[in-house]
Order: sequence, then C-alpha cells, then structure tokens
Amino acid sequence: MKSGRRHFIGGLAAAGAVAPAAAGGAAPPRSTYNVMEFGATGGGARLDTEAIQKAIDQCSQQGGGTVLFPRGRYLSGGFDLKSNVTLRFERGAALLGSTNLADYPVRRPAFRSYTDNYTEKSLIYAEKAENIAICGEGRLDGQGAAFKGPYKVRPYMIRIIECRGVTVTGVTIADSPMWVQHYLACDNVMIRGIRVHSRVNQNNDGIDIDCSDRVTISDCEITSGDDAIVLKSTADRPTRNVVIANCILSTACNALKLGTESNGGFSNIAISNCAIYDTRLAGVAIEMVDGGALERISVSNVVMDGVGAPIFMRLGNRARPFREDGPKPGAGTFRDVIVRDVLATKCGITGCAIAGIPGHFLENVTLSNIRLRFVGGGGESLAWRDVPEEEAKYPEFKMFGNLPAFAFYCRHVRGLRMEGLELGFDRAEARPAVVFEDVERAHIEGSRALNAMTAYLRVRSGSRIRVTSNDFTGVAQPFDGPGIEAGGNFC
Repeated sequence: MKSGRRHFIGGLAAAGAVAPAAAGGAAPPRSTYNVMEFGATGGGARLDTEAIQKAIDQCSQQGGGTVLFPRGRYLSGGFDLKSNVTLRFERGAALLGSTNLADYPVRRPAFRSYTDNYTEKSLIYAEKAENIAICGEGRLDGQGAAFKGPYKVRPYMIRIIECRGVTVTGVTIADSPMWVQHYLACDNVMIRGIRVHSRVNQNNDGIDIDCSDRVTISDCEITSGDDAIVLKSTADRPTRNVVIANCILSTACNALKLGTESNGGFSNIAISNCAIYDTRLAGVAIEMVDGGALERISVSNVVMDGVGAPIFMRLGNRARPFREDGPKPGAGTFRDVIVRDVLATKCGITGCAIAGIPGHFLENVTLSNIRLRFVGGGGESLAWRDVPEEEAKYPEFKMFGNLPAFAFYCRHVRGLRMEGLELGFDRAEARPAVVFEDVERAHIEGSRALNAMTAYLRVRSGSRIRVTSNDFTGVAQPFDGPGIEAGGNFC
C-alpha cells in the first residue's frame, strides 16, 4: 500500500498539483527535475545521456517525482529509469536514440529468459524498480535504420524487467532498431493512448508482454514491422491477467498474438474492441509450441480488413527450453478459448488452421458470431490435399500451405463449437468452407454460406459431430463424412 500511495502522489505532482507545505514553513520537497538544469542541451547533436541519468538519479534519491523533457531534441545512449520516477516528454520534445552502439551499456538482468539471446542493450532500461512512468505528448525515436546485423547489435527502445507499477501513456514511439517495448516479469503494467510507428528494421514488435501479471493495454495505435501486440512467456513464469482493448493495428506480421514462445503459458487473457487492417499474417494468432498451459482466453469485437488469415490457433511441439542447459519441455495444453463477434474482409487464400498434434488436442474452443469473406480462388486439387503435421515447425498461419478448406481447417480438436458463422469468398472456390480431421464433440449451429459453394462441411475423420439449424441455401453438398448427426437444416 505504501508504494501505491507514493505513486499516486507522484502522479499528482507530475500533473502540476501543488504539494502541501512542510511543517514549520519549510519548502516542500522538489517534484520536477528539468533535464536542462542538469546539463542537457536539447540540440540533438551532442549526447545528453549523462545529464538525463543525473536528473533521474537525483529524482529517485529524493523520493521521486517527474524528470521533465521540455521542447527540444535529446540525443542519448542507454540510461536507467529508477523507482518513483516519471519521465514526462512535453509536446515538441524528442528523445533520439544514439546511432552508436557503444553508447548503450550492456545490461544482463537477474531474471533469466530466452530473450537473453536477443538483447543486452536498450535505450530506456529499468530493473526491479517500482512506480515508474513514461508519459507526455513527445516522441521517442530509436533511429533504428542506422543499425544492421543480428539481434544483439540492435538495441531495444524500452526494456522493463521485474518492475511493479509501470505506466506508459500518451507518447509516440518510432523507428526502433529491434523490439520497441519489452515488459518482462512485471506486475501492474498500464499502457494507454500511445502511438507506435516502427517499420525501419527487423523484429520491430510493437509491444511485447512477457511473463507478466496484471497488464492493461488500451487505446493504442500501432503500425509495426513485426507483431503489433504480442504476449510471450519466455521463461517458466506465465503471462496472465491481461486486458487489451480499443486498439488500431497494422503490421507486416501478426496483429494480436499469443506465442510463439510459450514456456510459462498464458491464462486469463481478454482482448476486445480492436480494428486491424493491412496485416500480412494473422489478425489473431493463438499459439502454444514450447510447453506451458494456455487457458481462459477471450477475443471479441474485432474488425479486420486485408489480413493473411483472420484467425490462427496452434498447439505444436517445438519444445524449445528457455535456458540453453534447461530440460526440454513436453507438449503443452490448449483449452477454453472463445473468439466471437469478428468481421473480416479481404482475407487471404490460405484459410484458417485450428490445429493440434496427434494425441494433443485443442480443447473447448468456441467460434461465435463471425463473418469472414476470403479472396477465394482455391482449386479442386487443394480441396483434397493431405496436410502435413509439422509438429516441431515454427508456428505461422502459412505453415501448412494453402489449406483444404477456404475458411477453417480443424484438426486434433476436442470440444469445438461453431455458432453463427457466415463464410464466403470473392472468387470461385472448389474447397468447402470447413474441414474436420480428427475432431471430437463438435457442433455447428446457426451458420450460413454467404454465396453459392460446392460444400460447407467435409469431415475426414471425427466423432459426435452435430450440424443443426443452419442455412445452407445454395450449397451443393451441405456436409458429408463420418460421425455427423444432422437436423433442422435448410439446404
């Protein structure tokens, strides 16, 4: 409670509130530390790293407050953000990451994870700090185009590790050399109202939440060269209790993703009210390939236009340990996932895979009130192709090639409910809308075809599959295959 109270008071000070006078008429403690007063030039040509660090150190040592960046251009190498300090960037203020790798000190955190292989340098770094914030109307520019080469020669912009009470609001973050933001093993993180524009280098993830608990991300606009918002668990600590809402996303990779790294697992994740456009890979990707348990995931009220695949779900067995000398994890678990109220147009030709592996099922998956329109164009040879298992392959919606269903190819799934699906295409399709293979306890209800098609559901293998109260008008062969119990269909 004490640390939370200090954070609240610090926030008031940052907003310009006047602290009460100390007893005996003494001056109140200082709450704002202007980096210009510590020697920063704000001219953008000379390094201001030392001045910025001095301001942060003094602010933290005196109990906390705001380190202020007034209008100007502040060139900096890596520096440490410390407890009870808010970095506030005024409108017209820009923090420029140095283009010299030597200006970024090596940081090796106590918390070990697979990301040790990716980075050891960051522009803004915090470890085991409390009540820290980055806010304002200014801009953080990583000047990432200047960096070339493998992971560790391209710094992150923001890396926050084992911190509690983290707030990032308002700022624009641009052009990172590597991941834009990484929150690893943190508690109580709030990211709200920021803009991320970063497509100048490789691995430009917009926001990475990793092994963290109690996280909210809302009202953000992100265009990124890699995954826009991605949840990871690159160690044996889960990512859980996460809410993502009201975001606008466009990316050269996946817009909303759980995985690929999943050692610690994911639970209690709610994603809602997001708009996705011009996204090369999946709109929503939910993946478990490195052990761990994935459970209680809800995705709702998402609109998409121009995505490779609107939905991708994968339980695989890459089984990569997060430490080089660590034990190899077994196959993970994937259960209790709901995706509902999704509208998507201009979806690619591949289709959507919802796929486990032999002996390891996706369990209790619900797709509800979903309208998808695909570009279509799949030929007869695709409709009957055999799909390789690819148990250990890196998970991506294209990993199996173009699928034998133009909408949903479901394999190794137990407890699948599809209700209120409306599926269609723009160009003629020889493939059915849905294919089941090794699917148990499935129910398709209240669904319809948006245009004439050869088949709606084809079951290659399965059991206890119910098809009820659907409108299959215009479908030449509504459904076929073993294990189907039909009733109340309009054909």
